Amino acid sequence: MLDRLRELIGADNVLTGANMDSYARDWSGAPQGTPLAVARPGSTAEVSAVVKLANETRTPLVPISGNTGLTGATAADGALLVSLGRMARIREIRPSSRLAIVEAGAVLASIHDAVAEHGLIFPLFFGARGSAMIGGALSTNAGGSNVLRYGNTRDLCLGIEAVLPTGEVIDLMRQLHKDNSGYDLRHLLIGAEGTLGIITAAVIKLFPRPLANVTAMVAVPRVGDALTLLNRLQQETGSAVQAFEYMPRAYIETHLKLVSGARPPFDERYDVNIMVEVGTTAPRDALPGPDGQTPIAAHLEAVLGTMFEEGAILDAVVAQNEAQRLEMWARREAAARVMTCQTPHVDRDIAVPVDRMQEFLDKVACIIRDLDPGAQDVSVAHLGDGNLHLGVFPTHDDEELCQRIGDTAEDAAVSMGGSFSAEHGIGLRKRAAMARHKNPAAMDAMRRIKMALDPNGIMNPGKVLPDV
Repeated sequence: MLDRLRELIGADNVLTGANMDSYARDWSGAPQGTPLAVARPGSTAEVSAVVKLANETRTPLVPISGNTGLTGATAADGALLVSLGRMARIREIRPSSRLAIVEAGAVLASIHDAVAEHGLIFPLFFGARGSAMIGGALSTNAGGSNVLRYGNTRDLCLGIEAVLPTGEVIDLMRQLHKDNSGYDLRHLLIGAEGTLGIITAAVIKLFPRPLANVTAMVAVPRVGDALTLLNRLQQETGSAVQAFEYMPRAYIETHLKLVSGARPPFDERYDVNIMVEVGTTAPRDALPGPDGQTPIAAHLEAVLGTMFEEGAILDAVVAQNEAQRLEMWARREAAARVMTCQTPHVDRDIAVPVDRMQEFLDKVACIIRDLDPGAQDVSVAHLGDGNLHLGVFPTHDDEELCQRIGDTAEDAAVSMGGSFSAEHGIGLRKRAAMARHKNPAAMDAMRRIKMALDPNGIMNPGKVLPDV
């Protein structure tokens, strides 16, 4: 089988032995099994040929992009890893249509840089953007800090090209905002984590680059009060809030200890710290006045000042320059490092309705108090869209305890109309949660779709769907 694979894509693009090491570890360095080999096709036709061979020989396939996932979705012990890294071209940027056509291996940061030359942005931003690829982001329906204004990856995609488990190429590279011609197979493949096919290219939406951004740290009495702050800012700015991020006192203090040179956001310590960013594309709001301040920054300061006088917020610091803005973002984007800096740690990706976040955090506090009273909660949240990244440092290394804390928190979220997976996907880690919480009829429908598209079960087997 490997000899035939070398004939299809070239011997240099079939890696075995030690050459697979960097592919067989996730972003944290943890091993994910020993693959049969790593195939590096350079075109959609080559991906199709590889998949046809795997389907013929019943060889399990695991697609891999930047390998920045957090759920074990690229674990490939004994399977053929299919890397899209060679398919990294940005085929076309069409500024007038506000879209770009990109291959699946294009790294997000490269897309950001390319479209910036046209005064545009592709608004999918998260900490791993320097290595994450658009194919993986689509396959997991990634989120990030700008979901509040622009939506998830699914919302940023007009069309895709993909190779089905049989090796057939499905061309859905539509550049349309409206197309009601039957089932939306694009959305079926987005978020499927490579279990239904391999995304090879996409048509993505672009947006005007903000002419000015203004970023602030705001302290409020409770997380529930942050929703009042968000709604007020959205009304005052015409829904121009781009990011609305929650960091508790324990997170801030851990960050200060961990990161050399880090500074606290305020002179005083507060329990609830919010980072908010507002962006504008209107020149009238972006052109600095005689004092050097942009109108949007002056307006944000005025709104925050009024809310401070009303007692709705406790404190606020508005970034006065780009260095201060980047310092605020660096504090939030250190979350992966902060939340995994101790062993043991519990980390879960949870969503709840935005108006129930305070209630959920109160439940989490009770869960921690009941199961491990001395544990530390360093959770952070994309608060504007209700996505909490649960982070807990238990007092002692007990795998069963860690599991109970995480599972009980997920159960609480689901009981409140939330989800046990907000933006990281299912992979291997959350299959048990799928079995506990997913509607049985929905699960059965997913299995039927999987069987219909992948009758030989070769495409990323053992992921997402629990065993029957």
